[in-house]
Amino acid sequence: MTTPRSVALERLAYTLAAPVLAVAPNLYPDSPVNQVVQLAGAAGIGGWFLAAKSDEHGAGRKILRWSPLVLAAAIDVTAKTTTGFGPYWMDGLLAATWAVAGYLVMPFSRHTRRRHRPALAAPAPQPAPAEVLEEPVVVDDGADLLTRDARMLWEQAGMPGRTHIVKATRHPGQQHDMTILLRASETGRPITGLTEAAVAAPFAVHSSDVVLAEVAIQPGRQGGPGWMEAHITPDANQRRRAKPTDQERWTDKVGGPKGGAPGSELVHKTRDDVRGVTFYRAKMADATTSPRIDLAKVCRGLKLPEDDSCVFVLIDGIEFLISAFDKPPLSAIFPATRELLTPDAKGMYVCGYTITGQPVKNMLFQHDKNAARHGLILGVSRSGKTQFFAIDMAAMSLAGQVVWLSTVRKDEKTSTLGKYIDRQGSNALWMARSLRAAKALCEIRAEMPWPHDGQPHDYKPGDPRCPYRQLNVFADEFMTAAQDAQFGEFIQTDGDDLTVTGLKYGIGFNPAGQSPFAHNGFSTEMKDNLRQNSRPTIFNMGSPGATRKAAEGTMENAYDVPTIPARYAQQEGSAIERAMRGEADPENGVSTGGVAIMVMDNGRAVLMRSLYADFDTNLAALFPDDVNRLTDYEISQLEKRGLWFDWNEPVRPGEFWPEPEEDDGDDGGSRRRGGGGGKGGGGRGSKGGSRRSTEVVSARKALEAIKSLTDA
Repeated sequence: MTTPRSVALERLAYTLAAPVLAVAPNLYPDSPVNQVVQLAGAAGIGGWFLAAKSDEHGAGRKILRWSPLVLAAAIDVTAKTTTGFGPYWMDGLLAATWAVAGYLVMPFSRHTRRRHRPALAAPAPQPAPAEVLEEPVVVDDGADLLTRDARMLWEQAGMPGRTHIVKATRHPGQQHDMTILLRASETGRPITGLTEAAVAAPFAVHSSDVVLAEVAIQPGRQGGPGWMEAHITPDANQRRRAKPTDQERWTDKVGGPKGGAPGSELVHKTRDDVRGVTFYRAKMADATTSPRIDLAKVCRGLKLPEDDSCVFVLIDGIEFLISAFDKPPLSAIFPATRELLTPDAKGMYVCGYTITGQPVKNMLFQHDKNAARHGLILGVSRSGKTQFFAIDMAAMSLAGQVVWLSTVRKDEKTSTLGKYIDRQGSNALWMARSLRAAKALCEIRAEMPWPHDGQPHDYKPGDPRCPYRQLNVFADEFMTAAQDAQFGEFIQTDGDDLTVTGLKYGIGFNPAGQSPFAHNGFSTEMKDNLRQNSRPTIFNMGSPGATRKAAEGTMENAYDVPTIPARYAQQEGSAIERAMRGEADPENGVSTGGVAIMVMDNGRAVLMRSLYADFDTNLAALFPDDVNRLTDYEISQLEKRGLWFDWNEPVRPGEFWPEPEEDDGDDGGSRRRGGGGGKGGGGRGSKGGSRRSTEVVSARKALEAIKSLTDA
């Protein structure tokens, strides 16, 4: 390739001028050559100024064009001011650098024109032939009119997502709803970046009316990431918003991310007109997730009244059931009958009914463990505990078992029950004596021979060879009795022992109270044994929070605990409208007495209403004709220990604490101090006496109590 002449001449000028720039200022400082070079540099600076000031294009090119003159003047001035050729021959080096830069850059010749001329040896470019525009070849794939129209709209929108419409299908009976099958324009490329809005725009519909779905691989048609279906349904969505089906309402309002049961889907909806209830059975779409149900949100989504007394939820694994009743189902009364209370071979009897009308069964003994059963009944006053006592004792009596009942205070219902059971008393002393006697029966039955082989055996429920009957000891208001100043320690200690050792000897302990916690008389050991060997029954504890806490305290794993309100009250009308009219709220509450939570064997809490035993009528229809008693052998052994007598008698000398010495002037305190038990071995140490001390309610009484101590 030949170098252009202008470039060669410019390079020659740089080569010849470089020695002049280095030598002339040092040998001939006053030479006209220096003046010419400096004037040329001044002209170059003027060119820079004009180029920078001009608004026309190419200012940078003009500045480069004048740069050799300005740099040459700068080198001349530098060489003239330095001594000799400068340190390290700096003048010569600057001049040589200037020549090399000009040789390579060639600013004047290369930047004097806008376009570079080609090299001399380069062939002249030939004009390209005019491009012939060819009409696109349209391949007729037999598409119908709907598909061709959809393709035209799709192409006008710029082929969103770089996709092509394969086929468009009209939905039956719809004017605008259709499904379009899309594939990537390039073979082997997945469809990316396609959104509902990009599909909705060409067809002038709302983005919420578009749903994108994957395409499954089918015989005769490809699928996978390179294919996609778009469902465009403006007509169906308009109908869905106005009159949705049950499935659509559930999907939109309940099963959505913001619904009351996110991730769920409705299985079916059924109506029971006889019972006046509507059932919504649903399950989780993902079998690995657990239901998370907000009942209030579910009610709002299904347009149901937000009323706990009429709407309930039952969870079973990944499935759950929403029951919406017309009236509170647990406000009904279920009378107790002998047929319901008669136990089966496994010791199970019907004690109540759930919200769905299912019978709830309680056990009289543990058939699988060959042992008696304990019982734990919790609830505040007037919650239904004594009613539950009646049906539980009736079932025990029908099974041939012996029942003892002790309470802290006498009342009508417990006195009535005393006519149909073996023994009944109404004070803390009676409860302490009954627990002490039951504890002694464990020792008696441990040595009691069985008639078939003359050897003692553990209790086996339902075995006809067993020489004794199962004994069930009921202790109502056990919490209050365990805090009694005189006998509380004996009651709590013997109760603990009985829950541990009583089952293998056919003795069950059934405490009832208003708290299942240790600071109220229920030790951890007692509560664990009661929980593992019974079906705890929790009535209303005063508030939904307290009821839930008590139920969770009796469960190994805290499942969803149902709510028991103070009263069942259906919502009537609008509270806002009544407030605007100044009207009072309607008084339509129904008592929840008898409604309880029973913790089943698997730890699941069931809400039920217990059977109703009418104390105003004769209870003889529920109990057997004959009262079940202890055997003569057991009574004789208790009499030998001094434990079988009228337990309503005052405290016998030395029964619970040793008698004072004859010379001891303190008539009460010393008798209650000291260890050792009475005749039945039920006594305790000085702690029992200290609990009998006067209650301290002021600072003055506290000082008097301190002064009265004799062993301080």
